[in-house]
Amino acid sequence: MNVTWSDEAIAALRDRLGPGSAQIRLVYDTEGCGCAVNGVPALWAADRPEPGEVQAESAVFPLWHQKEHEIYFDPELRIGYRARERAFTLSSDSQIYTNRLAFTDRRSAAAER
Repeated sequence: MNVTWSDEAIAALRDRLGPGSAQIRLVYDTEGCGCAVNGVPALWAADRPEPGEVQAESAVFPLWHQKEHEIYFDPELRIGYRARERAFTLSSDSQIYTNRLAFTDRRSAAAER
């Protein structure tokens, strides 16, 4: 999987991450969706990748994902940012996955704030 970031998405994510380091996880979140095949993509900031995750090609941020979730995504993805809506986007050449890609900071430092 190869992920390209827009300049706006890079700036917005850096602003949300603040100082310090983070690993970014692209997850296919099924919590509350009723079924494992019904899920929504999301970005999570984490202290470290989860066991078994693989790293995607991403020139800007270390981006991790579950190998078995690759079936839900095209091999080439783009993450953008719409400033007016203050929302990340996830798309490929063939589809728009979401215009409101959720970002959640799950780092231990975020829990202390």
